[in-house]
Amino acid sequence: MSGSKLRVMSFLLYGASGYTGQLIAEQAIAQGLKPTLAGRSQAKIQPIAEALQLPYKVFDLQHTAALEAALREVPVVLHAAGPFMFTAKPMMEACLRTGTHYLDITGEIAVFETAARLDGQARQAGIMLLPGAGFDVVPTDCLALHLKNQMPNAQFLQLAFAGLGGVSQGTATTMAENLGEGGAVRKDGKIVRVPLGHKTMTIPFKARPLFAMTIPWGDVSTAYYSTGIPNIETYMAISPAAYRWVRLQHYFNWLLRTRWVRAYVKSRIRRRPAGPSPERRAKSRSFVWGQVSNATGQVLEAQLVVPEGYTLTALTSLLIVQKVLQGQVPAGFQTPAKAYGADLIMEVAGVERY
Repeated sequence: MSGSKLRVMSFLLYGASGYTGQLIAEQAIAQGLKPTLAGRSQAKIQPIAEALQLPYKVFDLQHTAALEAALREVPVVLHAAGPFMFTAKPMMEACLRTGTHYLDITGEIAVFETAARLDGQARQAGIMLLPGAGFDVVPTDCLALHLKNQMPNAQFLQLAFAGLGGVSQGTATTMAENLGEGGAVRKDGKIVRVPLGHKTMTIPFKARPLFAMTIPWGDVSTAYYSTGIPNIETYMAISPAAYRWVRLQHYFNWLLRTRWVRAYVKSRIRRRPAGPSPERRAKSRSFVWGQVSNATGQVLEAQLVVPEGYTLTALTSLLIVQKVLQGQVPAGFQTPAKAYGADLIMEVAGVERY
């Protein structure tokens, strides 16, 4: 990457008109950063940019010339426009062509695996591809490596989280795109498809014990690259009543995968609030739990208490942006903990580890 790009000391925030994108933009201003806001709708981007007194650009990811021109002006892009299963690959490929570091806030397993396959090209281009710079998956990834460092011979890893404080339209839309697709775990180093919620357990979170079920969280992919642990399960706290409905889902997966059902669900999502209110986010905390074990049956666990998920996403993604702008950029596909260590999450104000 050219020295001129590094001297810019700014970044491109694509998807700035979304709920999380706006939070990131506002937090960037508070931190003294000056991102260029970008998205595909001028009607949505321009008012935000003018209110924050920030530059902006309008282009679709399919407009290759405009995308590449915007990327060539900055050292790093923070990609916040999901669902990332559709948007991540074109942005990554453009970054490879322009020599621009790539960050996003996804939690989608397929996106992490795509980035992993591009590792060699990224190293050759001298850029970093680091998806998952937000709540998905910074705290869980850091906790996984923290546990691995304490038990180097760990063979099994379980991770769980609770207390998201609400779901944005963007997160809900991504969930709608995955209706009927089931779950995933890592077994003997390979990602294996399993039914959603195929396992349950009571997690001893710091706040209180909570019922949880397995979900295809991003760590099924990322924690393996961060720790080398071959067997990984990820859990989310859920009410037992809601879980009973999940258990019935496999009878209807064929229906949930149809285009018209997903379109209907997304139309309902668009009628909801954009995301949790500032008051709700301020009052909420998220809880992360992890446990490792080895072949001899030894067990070790640890926990994190962190800010609410969307607030944390703004903080961790910008923390990583700052590191990139300071030149702390290992080339190739990276996970948050692999690139910056298990204590990366401890650099965020308000985080506690037990």
